[in-house]
Amino acid sequence: MMTGTVRLASLVTAGLATSGCFIYATQSWDPNDFGVVRIGRAVLTTAAVTCDYLITLRNTPPATQEYDFLKSEVHARSARRLLDLCCSNRGTYIKVGQHLGALKYLLPPEYTSTLSVLHSRAPSTPLPDVLHIIQEELGKKTSELFVQFEETPLGAASLAQVHRAVLWDGRMVAVKVQHPKVRQQSSRDIMIMEFEFMWLVEEAKKNLPRELDFLNEARNAEKMADMVRKFPFLKIPKIHWDISTERVLVMEYVEGGQANDLDYMKRNNIDVDKAQEIRSNAAAYLPQISQLLASVPRQMLLLLKTNDLLRGIETTLGTNANASSFLCMSRCCVQAIARHHRKTASSLWSYTYISISEWLRLGQLQLYELLLWAHSSSLGQRLIYLVHWISHSLY
Repeated sequence: MMTGTVRLASLVTAGLATSGCFIYATQSWDPNDFGVVRIGRAVLTTAAVTCDYLITLRNTPPATQEYDFLKSEVHARSARRLLDLCCSNRGTYIKVGQHLGALKYLLPPEYTSTLSVLHSRAPSTPLPDVLHIIQEELGKKTSELFVQFEETPLGAASLAQVHRAVLWDGRMVAVKVQHPKVRQQSSRDIMIMEFEFMWLVEEAKKNLPRELDFLNEARNAEKMADMVRKFPFLKIPKIHWDISTERVLVMEYVEGGQANDLDYMKRNNIDVDKAQEIRSNAAAYLPQISQLLASVPRQMLLLLKTNDLLRGIETTLGTNANASSFLCMSRCCVQAIARHHRKTASSLWSYTYISISEWLRLGQLQLYELLLWAHSSSLGQRLIYLVHWISHSLY
């Protein structure tokens, strides 16, 4: 108990200190500027969720219909509390909420369905603040840059929101504008945040500075455009470099749909490659899962998070739980490791050995994929049956 009290006191002290420095530097404030307010919301939400589970399920026997009904109601109330917390604190909290909302194969549906709205309907910044950021970053008023600028954002996310606009030469663009104070609040949240999902926060600590630099995102967009150029249904918008900064990103406007929008895929004839007790039991093991993930190397965490997002999309689209995403990611890992080793190769023999090892590992993955296909397809099953029949006939 004493340890928890000291821990809480330390968090409050850190929150007050960072809040005071931030307000002094900016000469403006709102309730969210106070770290202690943000910590207080998190503490109260955690306490409310914990008490709700303990009190509601305390006198109800497990493995009964009543227990399942009450548990579902507690899941729903707790998810709404987490959503409110994310929307109030914004920044890092929304990013964590977005990731949890994508774990459809892991978390109860009450959580994922509630938190998934953060992917496309996160809280938005008022228009005057958006216009102020654009002028501050680009040195010109919005009316000087665009002949038309839509007041209502197309979508809002954890770090920014996007508005549709028209340049003076008639080209339609999408303007991504970073939320005000998000840099300061995110850095303070990471510094003072103490909860069981540190495996998410640790990764955010490293990646947030990159995500807050929209020029870095623009460079990655151009790399991605080159990588997916062979897929006609994928479009990476072109970047308007002359009117883009770290906080404002202007790109080509392209009509499209979200990666997990199954109706959009069907309307546009996009093949989604149609080919869990885990979900119902995972919530009880979240502390153990968090402890395990806290000890996993950061590079491996990035792969796991990527896989989480891919499986979340596959679940929404109703695709088979096949190994295609795992195999694709495995090939990328094998190739990336081989490229890294070749750069540091000390001799021609080492270079050749690395290339041969890469070729063999890729061949193993190809063979494994062929075996999986054989087991899942009717033609493959017939071939396997034929091989078994021939082998038994010979003996």
